Amino acid sequence: MTELLLISNAILWLCVIALLLVVVALARQIGVLYERVAPAGALMMNQTLKVGDKAPALEVEELASGRAITVGAQQKKAQLLFFLSPSCPVCKTLLPVLKSSAQAESSWLSVILASDGDAQEHVDFITEYRLEKFDYVLSERLGKLYGVAKLPYAVLIDDSGDVSSMGLINSREHLESLFESKELGIDSIQSYLQQGSDDDLAKEIRV
Repeated sequence: MTELLLISNAILWLCVIALLLVVVALARQIGVLYERVAPAGALMMNQTLKVGDKAPALEVEELASGRAITVGAQQKKAQLLFFLSPSCPVCKTLLPVLKSSAQAESSWLSVILASDGDAQEHVDFITEYRLEKFDYVLSERLGKLYGVAKLPYAVLIDDSGDVSSMGLINSREHLESLFESKELGIDSIQSYLQQGSDDDLAKEIRV
C-alpha cells in the first residue's frame, strides 16, 4: 500500500513538472510573438489621395452656426477631418477618444467632424453625444473628394494644406498613429513597419 502511494505521488509530481515546463515554453513563445507583432496603425484605403498630395480645398458650412469653413487650404493649425455617421457603432465608441485627443492636441490641431444625410438626424446626434465643441459639416462632396469609402475614416492635413496621414480608424491606436506618421514623416505606420521588414530581409540576403 505504501509503495502504491509513493508511486502515485511520484507520477503526480512528474505530471506537475511536465505541466510547468509546458507553461514556461508557451510563455516564451507568446513573448516572442508579442515582440514580432507590432501594433497596426490606421489602415490606408484611399485610391483618390496619397500622403504628400495637396488636400482638396473646399468651403463647407458648419451645421450649427452656418458659418463657412475652408477645408484643405493653408491654415493657422493642422486640420483633422474625421468622417463619421450617427448610424456607425464604431464611430460612437471612438467619440471619447476623439474628444480627449482634440483637447490634448488643441495647440496645433483643429478637428472637423464630417458626414452627410439628414440635417436633423445630425443635430440630434450632436446633442446626444455632446459634440457642440467640434465644427460639424455635412457634405457628400467632401467625402468624395477625400476618397472616403468606409467609416470611421480620418485625414490629417498639415497647416500648409498637404495631406500628412490618413486611414480607417477603429481604435485609439489608429487615431494616434496618424499623429505619429506626421511626426515621422511617413505615409503610414504600416509602410514604416514594412520598410523595416524589407530592410531586415535585405540584410539577411546580403549576409
